[in-house]
Amino acid sequence: MSFDRHLAEMAREFPAWTIWRSDAGRWWATRHHPLSSAQRAAGCAMTVDADGPEELREQLRDQEERAGGTASS
Repeated sequence: MSFDRHLAEMAREFPAWTIWRSDAGRWWATRHHPLSSAQRAAGCAMTVDADGPEELREQLRDQEERAGGTASS
């Protein structure tokens, strides 16, 4: 799958995140909104990175699960 297609699919799947690939080829995502103290306590991160798009997708799913049990503010 092409780089642009990965980005488009991930942007649809994770609308609360900005996703990009660095010049070094690493994949990154950062949240659009600050974390609450409950989200930080649940292990949520503002920014995550991975070697490839599938690894980043796994991390984003994990982050969404962690945030799911907390208040958003």
